[in-house]
Amino acid sequence: MLAYLFVLLAVAVRFMPHPWMFTPVVGSLLFFGARGSRRQLWIPLLLLAASDVVLTKFVYGMPFGWDYLVTWAWYGAILWLGTSLHSNAKPLRVMAAALASSVSFYVLTNFTTWLFWHGMYPMTTKGLEMSYVAGIPFFRRALEGDLLFTAAMFATPVALHALGTALNRGNDQAAAA
Repeated sequence: MLAYLFVLLAVAVRFMPHPWMFTPVVGSLLFFGARGSRRQLWIPLLLLAASDVVLTKFVYGMPFGWDYLVTWAWYGAILWLGTSLHSNAKPLRVMAAALASSVSFYVLTNFTTWLFWHGMYPMTTKGLEMSYVAGIPFFRRALEGDLLFTAAMFATPVALHALGTALNRGNDQAAAA
């Protein structure tokens, strides 16, 4: 249930005012991959792709291009990466997956911007370098959000379990008195 709620949160946050690139998208994808239904991995992919379409066309009024297929493939890759955390979601592995997600998004989307958005950067090595340099401020915020939200999402079931155990222990002691 939490996996679905986290995906809905990630979609909702994208429509709310927030620091640019500071969203729970990576955390929700990794968590869904680790804890969601394998047969329903298409749900977060579809919801995020649909939100991309709505945001691009209707909120930002920008043209919709083939470069979004790269982003959607990346969503699928991060869901798949999350499945590797299913039976081994130790903190170091979870944070490594979040870091890999942030870095891969930065590398992939800046390359895609350079490749598909003709006129934005020269189609030279220097133009590619310019694209990566221009993305650094966004990368910093994305990395911060990815690490924070991923940690919070993977910690939530642990915290809920500990809270439930503490409450049950308190009820047992009250019943014994």
